[in-house]
Amino acid sequence: MANSFHGSKMNPDKFHRSQLKFYLFLIPLAIFMAMPIVYIVSHAFKPIDELFAYPPRFFVDKPTLQNFADLINNRSESGVPMSRYLFNSIIVTIIVVSITVFISSMAGYALSKKKFKLKKMIFEINTLALMFVPAAVGIPTYLLIQQIGLLDTFWVHILPMLAMPVGLFLLKQFIDQIPNELIEAAQMDGAKDIQIYWKIIMPLVAPALATVAILSFQAVWNSVEASTLYINDENLKTFAFYMSTLTSDAAGNTVAGQGMAAAAALIMFLPNLVIFIILQSKVMNTMAHSGIK
Repeated sequence: MANSFHGSKMNPDKFHRSQLKFYLFLIPLAIFMAMPIVYIVSHAFKPIDELFAYPPRFFVDKPTLQNFADLINNRSESGVPMSRYLFNSIIVTIIVVSITVFISSMAGYALSKKKFKLKKMIFEINTLALMFVPAAVGIPTYLLIQQIGLLDTFWVHILPMLAMPVGLFLLKQFIDQIPNELIEAAQMDGAKDIQIYWKIIMPLVAPALATVAILSFQAVWNSVEASTLYINDENLKTFAFYMSTLTSDAAGNTVAGQGMAAAAALIMFLPNLVIFIILQSKVMNTMAHSGIK
């Protein structure tokens, strides 16, 4: 029995022929699922003639770095270089993901383990917020941003993205499964709330934190809403917005813009892939385990 226990690992340590039936199903499925990734990478290195070849080619025949060179050297109509948009996206993403994980975990701990008035109502309001897509609250959001003076500021990228109802919901439900006796024992040993949060809650909810980090990263990294609706200053806009303008903003040449758009799509995609590969085991634990190891 001891040899069969793998903790949070789901796969056996050694190959057995009984697993062949799973590989026969999973390998073709994995190849099929990987095809979009291969296409994005291949597409980014295609020269212009292959980008517009008919019938379209899945793989690149003569790979080139010219698309990336054009993208780096390209400037928007207002003269802002690509590096400025990319820098804005990186800074905004780091700030939003860090603060979102912190706020969601703190709020989840309070709503799960602390006792105070209106606790149940607050959580129900957060659950109700899950029903609304961004488009449904677009006008109220704009009016609120206008009233507090965030239009045409860097903070308009950050503050609206910090509210993440699904992150709070997930972490609160995860923390609910931590025994109250564990926290009471820590309190009897003299631990304060911040110590309990940092040394007990955070390690136990690490899988859920990784899931929230991925969801937050994807939301902010791919977002064009703030740059489109709330900002006029090109120096404050993000790379996702810049990418959306490439096919029509390359000096009026949509053909030249296609190559840069293909390179920009790969740049946008790679961080999503890398962060998921790094944290995917934690995401699986979020779905498969209770959080008590």
